[in-house]
Amino acid sequence: MVVRAIQSGGLIAYPTDSSYAFGCHIGDKKAIDRIRRIRRADKKHNFTLVCADLSEISLYARVDNWAYRLIKALTPGPYTFVLPATREVPKMLQNPKRRTIGLRVPEHPLVHAILDSLQEPIMSSTLTLPGDDAPLTDPLEIEERIGHQIEVIVDCGPAGLEPTSVLDLSGGTVDVLRVGRGDVSQFT
Repeated sequence: MVVRAIQSGGLIAYPTDSSYAFGCHIGDKKAIDRIRRIRRADKKHNFTLVCADLSEISLYARVDNWAYRLIKALTPGPYTFVLPATREVPKMLQNPKRRTIGLRVPEHPLVHAILDSLQEPIMSSTLTLPGDDAPLTDPLEIEERIGHQIEVIVDCGPAGLEPTSVLDLSGGTVDVLRVGRGDVSQFT
């Protein structure tokens, strides 16, 4: 049901190892526009590709050796890595000025089951709504607030309150863009 919803252009809410997130098919403009409308995000909003493993990351991003070693050490886990996008990434998912993309490999068995069945990454965005300081974490609250705007809510009970830590690796160094669940003390 979840994979069918994604493949048919649906929008899902699903738990990750950090918090709940929106998910849809890569490059599905209508679904991406729906996320932007729900979140009230502009065209500059950064999306993330949730990948099954490191081999998928190298298909969608250019990864230097030092960055690969760092990503390998921190995945799977609650980190999003910003890297230069390859031509495989639809332009609408890339940062419009820098041509970068966020990528992550979460540590959540349900996410891996979805990715295994889907056989490609999920386009994703943290499930934070306008006016909220933190992502939604309770499937019942997600249903109450946006259930009528999405096709599927994957209920695995309450999730964490913190989104991922975001590390920008696109400039040849580690730049911490957001401190979240993943430990970033070694980079600050």
